[in-house]
Amino acid sequence: LVFVRFQSRLSHDEVLRVVDERLPQFAALDGLEQKYYLHDPATGAFAGCYLWRSKDDLDEYMQSELRQTIGAAYETEGAPRVEVYEVVKPLRP
Repeated sequence: LVFVRFQSRLSHDEVLRVVDERLPQFAALDGLEQKYYLHDPATGAFAGCYLWRSKDDLDEYMQSELRQTIGAAYETEGAPRVEVYEVVKPLRP
């Protein structure tokens, strides 16, 4: 599981436009089981929560141009914070 969090210089509506523009690229990624697009109204931060089928799929994405363009696409304030977690136990199979 990957969690990416950032602050954007773009307005909320502009961020949603970028999400819509990039959505097909993420939908086409092999091994990406689900992605949640998130917003924290209290801080204004945006985030993405990605669930990957395998570590190999995750590793491929982490080296991809798509991953490298998050900051530029969303005009982030500083580099996006990227956290990678190992799922140790799911609630449901």
